[in-house]
Amino acid sequence: MPPPLNRNFDRRPDPDALLAAAGSETRGRLRIFLGAAPGVGKTYAMLERARAVSADGADVVVGLVETHGRQETQALLEGLEILPRREAHYRGHVIEEFDIDAALERRPKLIVVDELAHTNAPDSRHPKRWQDIEELLEAGVDVWTALNIQHLESLADVVARITGVKVRETVPDRVLSSASDVILVDVTPDELIQRLHDGKVYFPQTARLAATNFFTPGNLTALRELALRRTAERVDDQVVDYLRQHAIEGPWPTAERLLVCVGADFSSEIVVRAAARLASGLNAEWTAVFVERPGEEEADAARVKRVDDALRLAERLGASTERLSAQDLAGELLRFARRENFTQIVLGRSRAGRFAGMLRPSLTQELVRRSRDIAVHVVMDEAVPPAPGKPAIASPVSLAGGIAAAAATVGVAVGLGFVLDHWLHLPNLSMIFLVAVILCAVRFGLSSAIAASFFSFLAFDFFFVEPLYNFSISQPQEFLALLMFLVVAVITGLLAGRAREHSLQMTQRIDAGRALFEFSRKVSAAAALEDVAWVATAQAQKALGAQCVVALAPQEGELRLAAAWPPLDALEVGEMSAARWAFEKAEASGWRTGTLPNVRFQFRPLTTPRGVVGVCGVHPKNPDEPLSPQDDRTLSSILDQTAIAVDRAQLIDKSIHAAALEENEKLRTTLLSSLSHDLRTPLASITGAVTSLRELGDKMSGPERQDLLASIEEEAGRLSRFVKNLLDMSRIEAGALEVRRDWVEVPDAIRAAAQRIRKVFADGKITISVAPDLPFIRADANLLEQVLFNLLDNAHKYGGGGPVSIHARQEGGDVVVTVTDEGPGVKPGDLERIFEKFYRGGRPDGRKAGTGLGLSICRGLVEAMGGTITAQSPAARRRGARMVLRFPAAQTKGKIG
Repeated sequence: MPPPLNRNFDRRPDPDALLAAAGSETRGRLRIFLGAAPGVGKTYAMLERARAVSADGADVVVGLVETHGRQETQALLEGLEILPRREAHYRGHVIEEFDIDAALERRPKLIVVDELAHTNAPDSRHPKRWQDIEELLEAGVDVWTALNIQHLESLADVVARITGVKVRETVPDRVLSSASDVILVDVTPDELIQRLHDGKVYFPQTARLAATNFFTPGNLTALRELALRRTAERVDDQVVDYLRQHAIEGPWPTAERLLVCVGADFSSEIVVRAAARLASGLNAEWTAVFVERPGEEEADAARVKRVDDALRLAERLGASTERLSAQDLAGELLRFARRENFTQIVLGRSRAGRFAGMLRPSLTQELVRRSRDIAVHVVMDEAVPPAPGKPAIASPVSLAGGIAAAAATVGVAVGLGFVLDHWLHLPNLSMIFLVAVILCAVRFGLSSAIAASFFSFLAFDFFFVEPLYNFSISQPQEFLALLMFLVVAVITGLLAGRAREHSLQMTQRIDAGRALFEFSRKVSAAAALEDVAWVATAQAQKALGAQCVVALAPQEGELRLAAAWPPLDALEVGEMSAARWAFEKAEASGWRTGTLPNVRFQFRPLTTPRGVVGVCGVHPKNPDEPLSPQDDRTLSSILDQTAIAVDRAQLIDKSIHAAALEENEKLRTTLLSSLSHDLRTPLASITGAVTSLRELGDKMSGPERQDLLASIEEEAGRLSRFVKNLLDMSRIEAGALEVRRDWVEVPDAIRAAAQRIRKVFADGKITISVAPDLPFIRADANLLEQVLFNLLDNAHKYGGGGPVSIHARQEGGDVVVTVTDEGPGVKPGDLERIFEKFYRGGRPDGRKAGTGLGLSICRGLVEAMGGTITAQSPAARRRGARMVLRFPAAQTKGKIG
C-alpha cells in the first residue's frame, strides 16, 4: 500500500506572512491609542501605561504630550524623562514642535509622541507628525501615539457629512494598518458630554461651542461606531496574520482586488475615499488608475492637477497607482483589470448630458455593458460642486480664435464661389465649402472644423440655393442636399481634426524620442562622472524648461554638487538635507513630496542595480503646478539613463583603479623576487667565504685566502651597490633627491667612473674618447659619476663582456656623452621600456641580470640635473646599444684644454 499522505505538508506557514514578520523584527513597534473623539482619555491611558512600563525598568521617554490644561494628565508626566521641544518660527510666532533629531540621538527603547495627525511647522523635515514617527520606527524605536477616528484619511468625507465639520489634519489608513497594537479607548456619549461640561475636555468657552456643534449624542454615537468597526477590522487582520504565520487552517477571506477609476472631475476624491472604505471592509488590495486618450496629457493644467491630486490621495490611503493611455478607455480598463486579476471596478457616475450620452456612451455605461465577469460599483456624487473656471475642452481664447478662423475661411469660400459661378456657371459649389471645412480642421482643430461646417451650411443656403439671399428652400431635393452636405462636412471635419491631433501627437512623440536618443548618445560617450552629470542637467533643462541639479556620492559616500544648469554655486541647507534624504532612503523628497515639501527642488534618487549612486533635483518653471504626465515620464527616462551612465563611469574608474593595483602588485612581486635573488646571492657568497676562512684558515695557502677575501670584498661591493640603487630610487620617487648644481668637468667624471668599474670588472676593456675644448656643465659631480658607473655596469652585463667605449663631445649648445657596447643590442620596441622600473632585458647567456633599477635610476638622476638620456640600437655595425646623455653646456667658465 502507498504510504499515507502527509496532510501537514499543505499546512505550511504562508511565505509572505513569514517574510513580513521577519521584516518587522528590525523595525520599531507602533502602538496607537484610538478614540472616537477628543476627551475620551487616550493620552491619559497612554501615559498611565507608560509609567507602568517605566516602573518595570524600561527606557521610556516622552517626546511630546499635549495635556490641554488637564491636571490629571499633567500629573502623569511627573517622573518621566521629557525631551525638550524644538522652537519654530511661523508667521511671527514661536511655536514648539517635536524634535525628531533629538529623539533619534537619544534613541530610547520606547518614546511617547502624542497627536499623530498633527501638522508640523513649515521648516520641519516632514510636513506631518506621522512621518516623523515613521522615521523613528525605521530607526528601531518603539512608539506610542494617540489618534481620533475622524483623522483617518478614508473617513474624512464621512465625518464631514456626519458632523458638518471638515477635518483638515488626516493620517493615511496604512499607518493604522501597520500598527503592531491598536488600543481602543472608549466611553459612552453621555459620559463624554458630561466630561465636556465639567471642563475636562476643553476650556469653558471652547466647551460651550463644541457642545452645540460637534459633541452631540448623534455625532458621538456615529463616531464611536466608526472607531469600533475600524478596531475590529484591525483585530481581524492580526488574527489572519497569526493564522498564516502558524499554518492554522481556517476560512480565509476571498482574494478580492479593487480597481478604482480616477478622472479629471471634482468627484474623483469622493470616489477614491469610497473605494478606500470598500477595500478596507473587504480587506482587499486596491489600485487607482487614470486612463487618458493620447494627446490629452497637456490639455489643461487644472485638469492635470486634479488628476494628480486624486492619485496622491489614493497613495496616501494605501493604494498603488497606474497611468494608462488608449483611445478605447473602457476596453483598456477591462484589459488591465483582467490581466492584473482585479475582481471589482469602482468609478464615479458620468455627468455627461443626455445628448452627449446618445452620441457616445459614457465610460460607466460602457463598463457596465462590456464587463461580464467583473463587478462594477458606481459611486453617487450628488454633492460635488460644479467645476469653477474654464471648461476642459478648450480655452475661451482658442475656441474664439477657431470660430473666427472658420468664419473667415467660409467667407473666402463664398467669394471664390461667386467668381467660379460667374465664369464657369458650375451647377454645385458645395465642394468649395468642404475644402474650407478641411482647411479649418487641419489648421485650427476640431472645434473650428465643426463651426466651419455650420457656417458653410448657412452660407451655401444663403448665397447659392434658390431663392437666393434668404434661408428658405424652395425644393425638397435642395433641402436633402443641404442636409447631406452638413452631415458630410461634420464627418469630414471630425476625421480631419482627429487626423491633425494624431499628427501633432506623433510629432511631439517623435521629438521626445529624438531628444532621448540624442541624450542617450551623448551620455554614452561621456566617460567621466562630471561629463555625465553635465549632459543630464542640460538635457533635463532643455526637455522640461526647469532648473536641474545632479549631486553624486564619491567613494566616501558624502553627496557633492556635480552639475547644475542653469549654473548654481551650491545648494541651500534645506535643499542639501532633502538631497541626502533622497540618497539615503532611495525615495523622492522636496517639492510636492512628503519630506521637506517647502524645498524648491524635488530630488529623485539615481538608482542602479548596485544601489543609489546620486540624486537629481528639478525646480520646475511653474512651482504651483505638478509635473505633467509627459514631463514626468521624460524625467524618469532621463534619470534611468543617467543612473546607468553614472554606474558605467564608476565601473570604469574602478576598473582603472583595479588595473593600477594589479600593476602595483606585479611590481611588488618583481621587487620581492629581485630582492630575494640579489640579496641572497652575495650574502651566500660572503657567508661561504667567511665560513671557509674560519674553519680552514690555517690550512689554506696565502693565495687562497686572498682569493676568498677578494670574493668577500667583491660581493660586499655588489650588495652595497644594490642597496644604494634602492635608496636612490626611493629618493627619486619621493622627490627628496638633493642635487648640487656646480661647475663639472665631464672628463673627470668619466675617468672616475671608469676607474670604479675596472675594480669591479678587472678584465673589462674600456675606451675613452673626449673632444678637445669641451665646455663645463652645471650638474652634480657625484651623481654624474654614479650615472656613468651604472651605464658602464649595464654595458658590461648585457654586452657579453666585450669592449665598451665612452665618447664626450659638443653638439651645438649641448655636451653629449655616449656609452656604447658591442653586445646583441636592444629590440626597437624596448628602447623606451628599458628605462622603466624593474624591467630586465636578457643577457647573452639567456639569464636575467640585475634588478631592473639601474637605467631607471639613471634617467631620474639625469633629469634631476637638467639633462636627458635616450637609448639607440643598433649602435655600430648592426650590433650593440648606445646610451646618449645630453646636458646644456655652460660657457661662462671657459673650456677645457
